[in-house]
Amino acid sequence: MDCVVKNGLLITAKGKGRTSIGIRNGQIAGLYEPGQEPAATETIDASGLAVIPGVIDMHSHHRQGSEPGFEYKDTIYTSTMQCAAGGVTTSVAMPNVTPPPNSLDLLKKQFAIYERDAIVDWNFNPAPTIAEEVPRMADQGIAAFKIFMVVDTGRSYPHMPGIGVHDHGKILEIMKHCAEVDIPLMVHPHDQALMDVIEKDFWERQQRDALAYAKAYAAHDGVIWETAIATLLRLQKASGCRLHILHTQTSGSVDLIRRAKAEGQKVTCEINPWALFLGCDWGAIQRLGSYALSYWVPEKNVPSLWEGLTDGTIDIVATDHAPHTREEKEIGWQDGWKAHTGTPSTQFYVSMFLTAALEGKFPIERAVEAMSTRPAKLFGLERKGDVMPGYDADLVLVDLDKEYEIKDADVLSLTGWSPYAGRRFKAKPVRTLVRGRTVYVDGKVVGEKGWGKQARARYA
Repeated sequence: MDCVVKNGLLITAKGKGRTSIGIRNGQIAGLYEPGQEPAATETIDASGLAVIPGVIDMHSHHRQGSEPGFEYKDTIYTSTMQCAAGGVTTSVAMPNVTPPPNSLDLLKKQFAIYERDAIVDWNFNPAPTIAEEVPRMADQGIAAFKIFMVVDTGRSYPHMPGIGVHDHGKILEIMKHCAEVDIPLMVHPHDQALMDVIEKDFWERQQRDALAYAKAYAAHDGVIWETAIATLLRLQKASGCRLHILHTQTSGSVDLIRRAKAEGQKVTCEINPWALFLGCDWGAIQRLGSYALSYWVPEKNVPSLWEGLTDGTIDIVATDHAPHTREEKEIGWQDGWKAHTGTPSTQFYVSMFLTAALEGKFPIERAVEAMSTRPAKLFGLERKGDVMPGYDADLVLVDLDKEYEIKDADVLSLTGWSPYAGRRFKAKPVRTLVRGRTVYVDGKVVGEKGWGKQARARYA
């Protein structure tokens, strides 16, 4: 045996118990009662720690593209450093980089950077906006395609031209193409026509700061989200594609998705850390302005979001990790529409959700399922997301009792700040293994560039 992780409290979607784990050739070779482990070249003592399957983040913005553009915010190397420190062993990126990958040639160029620089395993969701390129990209083992139903007003980033599609006819065409290759389509829901009217009302009243921006996107009980989701669900029924809805954040959205699932539609969805730990606190938005936005989630939605996450209506947790510089956020105090939207969270979100589980907000087994097991099953990552013989030895050792404060000084992003700075959480990852190799331990990232491999998706 190459390695044995012994005496840890193994927590999976199926339950928890004191278990030792054998690793051979980067895979789980066996599970053993403590004291019954085979001899191994390396022994990792996990006494007093929990062990969970490596976390799979299906929605992260890594910033570095195949041409210079946004890597001053973060590179694939620094992004995957944050993953290693936070217990993320597989990270899947979004197409809003320069240039946005929407062809086989551009996708392969993007892959090449990951092959050179990634510390953890990875995949990439290209934009299916060129019909003839969809089957060509589908053959590359991608986990999903991605489009945004939004075109930014007041800025050209992060929702760039070329990946924003809000014409319903074009969305239906894209869904049909995705259905033909049987690859899920991730969609950022947004009703651009309604937002044009809502924004105009705010601007005519000379309300443009970060607080006005927050209120605009939450206006009329989240109408821009729910009308978009209702449209997407109807188009999914027409096309038969696998639809994955991003940014679930209103009670009405949960209800719409729950009904669609009950009717047998092929629809799944995610929730992001900002919806439950940051944007749901108006006080935080008043204090932090654009630094806290992503989006404002009025507090009345929060009970339904936790209920949806607990009962599985909301399938998975994914970060929507989106680093921006302080300068790109600071302008929001004057004009929220010019501030780049999105918040970073990859390095710390596992602690957030495990802390919520320890506080009784939902079962800890469900937390592991939502962060690890369910993403793997939904997106064809056959040997990821669980701790079973034959699976990749992606493991996170967590000190459930260790409480710590998030500090800007500890942030591994090039941006150097976190909207969660000053907050305290438990359940700190203390060691991360990717395919049996330690990439983070003793507070340091020790993984090497190029160790990460593509987590190729396979759909039956």
